Amino acid sequence: MADMDDDDLLEALGVEAAPTKASTHTAQQERLIAGFEDILRFVETHGRVPQHGEGRDIFERIYAVRLDRLRSMPEAHDLLIPMDKAGLLDAQAVMTVNPEELDDEALLAELGAGTPGDESDITQLRHVSSYADRRAAEEIANRTRCQDFEAFRPLFEKVRRELDQGVRRTTILETRSLDEIQQGTFFIISGQIAYVAEEYEEFTTDYERRDGRLRVIYDNGTEGELLQRSLQRALHRDKVARLISEPIAGPLFGDALEPDDVVSGTIYVLRSLSSMPYVVEHRELIHKIGVTGGKVEARIANAARDATYLLADVEVVATYTLSNVNRTKLENLFHRIFGSVQLDLTIDDRFGNPVKPREWFLVPLHVIDEAVSRIRDGSITDMKYDPKTASLVPR
Repeated sequence: MADMDDDDLLEALGVEAAPTKASTHTAQQERLIAGFEDILRFVETHGRVPQHGEGRDIFERIYAVRLDRLRSMPEAHDLLIPMDKAGLLDAQAVMTVNPEELDDEALLAELGAGTPGDESDITQLRHVSSYADRRAAEEIANRTRCQDFEAFRPLFEKVRRELDQGVRRTTILETRSLDEIQQGTFFIISGQIAYVAEEYEEFTTDYERRDGRLRVIYDNGTEGELLQRSLQRALHRDKVARLISEPIAGPLFGDALEPDDVVSGTIYVLRSLSSMPYVVEHRELIHKIGVTGGKVEARIANAARDATYLLADVEVVATYTLSNVNRTKLENLFHRIFGSVQLDLTIDDRFGNPVKPREWFLVPLHVIDEAVSRIRDGSITDMKYDPKTASLVPR
């Protein structure tokens, strides 16, 4: 995967990595490699080389000085060129600061290191964290001061006020799925409120997994630019992370919000825009009924590429907010009620593999609406769907 290292990939596959072999590099070489890895991650995240300047983040300025220094060291070239896919060590590259103009003390001070031999000597490898530990700390290290935080401060104040008033609730992230990580969403992570302010782009990795770049603002006045899956991993590491709900005007299964109610998600009803003859003929009758804990728009964003959605775009024809309901059990309930009219259709996915979508039913929209109403008042247990009359009838 484009944004996963080998350890992450093995972990995702459930494979235990073999013990790391002892390094053959000297302590100074290990330090040069670790420093260059930091620069490579900066370039991957920001799409540019680190730059000098007082207006830049302190980490970027350190990386810029470090890169200039590495460019001037022939021994560093021999060691790091195999890692330098972006050509950062190219001798012809423009250097904004000539490292020869910095004496040793100035350079070490800029890098935050002491003189050779003392306790902070940059060439001495002490307390070096593993790559996994550095990845875990990267999300915090890459945060910068939010220059326009005053524009976001009222949002955080409003969220805190609505949490105190019970207008918003916090829920455990049971799945920590990407559907829950969307623009406009608030989380509590590492004891701070985080707000997904912007989605710069969405893309598909080389392994057909969707991802995207986000701008995340934190209530302590900092911000970070990170991948959607990076935030997902951070939420996964924080076992007490919470999703902050949208303001609740009134839940589906009650006229007023009760103290024990928990916002669980959304029932959505979709209509296919497929050009398949059978779908075209029965378009007003064929509906997909699903339940999601995230935003419906995000769930269906790539419908045309997903066999679950008949490899076609869809339109949302109805949504219902859930409250105090188990999403999985509710989904199974719809399957039980409308199982007799489940769409019997098998299509090939983009790779030629046969797929039989499960959530499409031949049922009118007004019947689905009635089923939701009966779920609300509890009378659904006494009803069943009659295909002949296209209505719910007593069992």
